[in-house]
Amino acid sequence: MIDFSRSTFTWHSHPWTPDPYYRYAGGFVGQQGQAYHVRFGLEASCEIRDEVSGYVTKMFVGAPCRSEYTIASRNMFQIPSGEWRMAFSDESRLDIAKRPSNEPEDASTNKLSEIYQSYKVDVRSHSNFSELTDVGEIIDATLNGDLLNAKSTYHDQEHNLAISVEYPVDVMNLNAVDKEFQVCTGPIILPDLATWDGQDVRRTFLAQVAISAFDWVEFILQREVEASEAEREWLDKPRGRDRLELRDPNNPPPNYPPPRPRPNVYNEVWEFEATNVVLRAKNP
Repeated sequence: MIDFSRSTFTWHSHPWTPDPYYRYAGGFVGQQGQAYHVRFGLEASCEIRDEVSGYVTKMFVGAPCRSEYTIASRNMFQIPSGEWRMAFSDESRLDIAKRPSNEPEDASTNKLSEIYQSYKVDVRSHSNFSELTDVGEIIDATLNGDLLNAKSTYHDQEHNLAISVEYPVDVMNLNAVDKEFQVCTGPIILPDLATWDGQDVRRTFLAQVAISAFDWVEFILQREVEASEAEREWLDKPRGRDRLELRDPNNPPPNYPPPRPRPNVYNEVWEFEATNVVLRAKNP
């Protein structure tokens, strides 16, 4: 049982070099040659197991931040604002989808060892935990204030894969009298198996998850949407520094300007027969 509250990813950046076009590329506002550390908490894990070979790929998704200027003393938030969040496997940073699952998009993996000077994935665990597959036990553990994770496992017959998602139970709904429960929580990540190469996926989906039984799981996936022209008038208007400010307005890069951040919604639902279990570590 993963202790997500104490699990982190920390990286040390390469020394910063100015972008040839953009004044605030990446949002960094420091000096050439500076390097910095970043640490974020882990929010969920996903394991892909090849049921023929036994090969296992582990993936995680980290806590988000709003797009920001790093490391600034004032004007820290970027307007227009977006969300930055990282998904990664044991060796690679993975793309998080912006489009629905039936729309392919450019996606690739990047080796963590090449992106950073150094990095550390620190996954902590609860050494003493139990698996709950009885609704009464789940109700008692919830009302007792115990620490709860859930793990949902579904199968992809086409690729002979088992996908297991483990996540903290941040929201639990109970009907104690009639012994009913429902977990509605997130975020989690799911693999786009159309991009599976036998070791990694190039694209993942950010999602929320709901379970109310031990044999069924539902996920709702995030995607970008396009705002109306009237909304984009204020949504795209920079305040303070402009992330897309050019060093030389007369020398823009190809395909300038890139699109501004788009709003995100949850819309596409995946439903699977699954094996669900609630994991409990007693709260001392």
